[in-house]
Amino acid sequence: MKSLLLTLTSLALISTAPLASALTLSPAETAEMTANFAKADKNGDGKLTEAEAKAGMPRIAKAFSKIDAQKTGTITLPEILAFVAAR
Repeated sequence: MKSLLLTLTSLALISTAPLASALTLSPAETAEMTANFAKADKNGDGKLTEAEAKAGMPRIAKAFSKIDAQKTGTITLPEILAFVAAR
């Protein structure tokens, strides 16, 4: 259920104007990233700390500081999708 909710939430957020660049990812890429995010998000809060990213999404962890542009110490799935799509 958590994965379904996370998927639906992320798809809703992806369709917003500020994250329009995330739409350049294929549906398969988006689904894979969503599933990987859900596995890495050990506490289920919808955000990854750098430690969670290192443990579950090591390639994303390497770019953590760039993805965390607002310097909150966490990154969200929409932020990751937008970053990956912009590459």
